[in-house]
Amino acid sequence: MTQTAAARLTETSANTNLPLTNDDVLAAAQRIAGAVVHTPTMHSQTLSNIVGAEIWLKFENLQFTAAYKERGALNALLQLTQEQRDRGVIAASAGNHSQGLSYHGTRLGVPVTIVMPRTTPSVKIMQTESVGGNVVLEGETFDDAYAHARQLEQERCLTFVHPFDDPHVAAGAGTVALEMLADAPEIDCLVVPIGGGGLISGMATVAKATGREIEVVGVEAALFPSMYSRINNTPMPCGGDTLAEGIAVKEPGEFTSRVIAQKVDDILLVEEAELERAVSLLLQIEKTVVEGAGAAGLAAVLAHPDRFAGKKLGLVLCGGNIDPRLLANVLLRDLARSGRLARLRVTLQDRPGALYKVMKEFDAHNVNIIEIYHQRIFTSLPAKGLITDIECEARDKDQIEALVAALTASGYSVHQVELG
Repeated sequence: MTQTAAARLTETSANTNLPLTNDDVLAAAQRIAGAVVHTPTMHSQTLSNIVGAEIWLKFENLQFTAAYKERGALNALLQLTQEQRDRGVIAASAGNHSQGLSYHGTRLGVPVTIVMPRTTPSVKIMQTESVGGNVVLEGETFDDAYAHARQLEQERCLTFVHPFDDPHVAAGAGTVALEMLADAPEIDCLVVPIGGGGLISGMATVAKATGREIEVVGVEAALFPSMYSRINNTPMPCGGDTLAEGIAVKEPGEFTSRVIAQKVDDILLVEEAELERAVSLLLQIEKTVVEGAGAAGLAAVLAHPDRFAGKKLGLVLCGGNIDPRLLANVLLRDLARSGRLARLRVTLQDRPGALYKVMKEFDAHNVNIIEIYHQRIFTSLPAKGLITDIECEARDKDQIEALVAALTASGYSVHQVELG
């Protein structure tokens, strides 16, 4: 966040009392105590060594519904009137808020209707239904689902529980920071994903009330820089197919924007490749499954190591609901980027023994072949030529490069197909 832009928005809201205080978060903590998991905050020595900073991870993916959203949803539900409970609640969500609201609503006997975008991963839809939510699919984005939910709210006289732009929800989310700073008081910088802004609003409120210097840094997917754009007064394109669909919000919250303008020190944007790398590292190193939004904090630290060098960082793994097939793709793509998987495109003559000779080079370099694809028709080669794509697995990038060099030295036209 640029200082000038932050100052502009802060000036417009400095004289406005924010509807969220540290006392609200403390009250939420008492209200939801025993009904949500006090998840561990653990130091990661390996990640700390990789990024050059001390890293503590808050494992909110270990909540019953695998996301921090339970906290805010429950805090909001517990403040409904009996009439509101009887009629039921409705929400629009990309998944995690819906699961938290459905789980605790069902537990408390409150009917819950959830409107989700049609692009929501199937794992989130199934999990929401499995904990008692009635799912309605509408639109391609969160904003489409939100508009439809508001329509149903009026038609069915339901109470709308906003996934982020609600002080009760943000206060519940803020309990994440209460636990983190109690369990790891040495933390001097919180790195928090931003979608609509509920989580970071609650956490920043807690951090700035501690009486000591704790920096709060928000992270958005570069494809959805909605809060960054608003805070900096810099219109930016917003949309696309992001791995971090849980924070893919085109219109950030009104009240959360005011909190962020006053209490958040910086907002960073991360690219898709950085999100993929963070998801993969957390699984490989910490043996924990984290969705794209949940890995955004680590992605920002990996992308900006100088920005965080030497700091004591608290990262929130805010959700772990990722489609298994998508997770498999992310892991394989990360292996390809690291050089352990490769696709080599080799031009051959279409004659007996041509492929066998190439295979001898793979054997000589101890490179494992996974798949072979021949293309004879749709090429620009002469009729007696063919293109062979060979997917292979190696120890590291150097091993692949040595194989390519050997094939080239033997007269083959070969190049590595790059990952986009």
